[in-house]
Amino acid sequence: MPNNKKNRIVPLAILVVLVLLGLFYYNQASRVFRIGAEPRAVTARGDLAEDEKNSIEVFRTTEDSVVYITSIALQRNWFSLNAFEIPQGVGSGFVWDKYGRIVTNYHVISDANLIEVTMADHSKYKGVLVGAAPDKDLAVLQIDAPTSLIKPIPVGEAYNLMVGQKVYAIGNPFGLDHTMTSGIISALGREIQAVTGRTIKGMIQTDAAINPGNSGGPLLDSAGRLIGVNTAIQSPSGAYAGIGFAVPVDEVNKVIPQLIKNGRLIRAGIGAQLADERVARQLGLEGILILGVESGSPADQAGLKPTTQYRGDILLGDIIVGVDGKETKTYDDFRDVLDQHRPGNEVILNIIRNNDPVSIKLRLTAVN
Repeated sequence: MPNNKKNRIVPLAILVVLVLLGLFYYNQASRVFRIGAEPRAVTARGDLAEDEKNSIEVFRTTEDSVVYITSIALQRNWFSLNAFEIPQGVGSGFVWDKYGRIVTNYHVISDANLIEVTMADHSKYKGVLVGAAPDKDLAVLQIDAPTSLIKPIPVGEAYNLMVGQKVYAIGNPFGLDHTMTSGIISALGREIQAVTGRTIKGMIQTDAAINPGNSGGPLLDSAGRLIGVNTAIQSPSGAYAGIGFAVPVDEVNKVIPQLIKNGRLIRAGIGAQLADERVARQLGLEGILILGVESGSPADQAGLKPTTQYRGDILLGDIIVGVDGKETKTYDDFRDVLDQHRPGNEVILNIIRNNDPVSIKLRLTAVN
């Protein structure tokens, strides 16, 4: 019996020791976890870097000029015949002048029955189309908002831009309002295709993040001035891939006043119907074939020959190969040269007639 009692005491003693050790280590562990549980003292931030200050200032001074645009299509319920509104797409824009005119991309509002413009304070207004230039992918809207909300964006210039200079893009990507991204000008003089198929030349290329919803928003320089209108991205997925494009502000400054005044872009022309590049390629021509001549137009008065049909045969008209000595192999080339002129200016057309070079002087007219 005494031996059995002794045998029971030994395990009990071991158990007591284990419990005491467990309590000791638990207390030590708890102490470790409790250390630093109190709030840390805040370290003074110090002054921001000059570059950060500039970025903050650019956003602060321009955010109220940027708007959110929703294009709305009307659809009809064929059972009830009631019409209802369907959001068609979203984009950005910015306040152009003190009269409440908004600049955006044409492709943002091209299919809309109704246009809704959301200001920086989230108030919404109906946008009325003032004018559009599809070939330039630009459009002007009018809103009736309080003057306190109308804050025109500062306008800069694009002729002296340099690759490498810092730029900012402000817009509403993916419906996230007033988002700012930064980058540099990656290249100048790029070309993209407008919704009309016409080539837009002289575009600014940037690596500032531009995503769906940024279209129509401003591209700014480090002084917070408008230098371009964000228009397109180049990406297989349709999302940011490091390459975005903007219409340069010098082009915007030429187009927008015309849209405000006339509702459309008034351009210089010759009053003739010209063949597109597909027809020229099929015929193996280098130049712009004249298909038809409008009666009384400068082309008619200058004696330009249209394409005609005689006894089943097609007789090719004059082929424009240059303007004022500048070669024009395509319609885009021809339009680019004429866009440098105004209606009423005189030019020399260099043409091929019956395989012979001819030069003809004419006065340009206004065309849509």
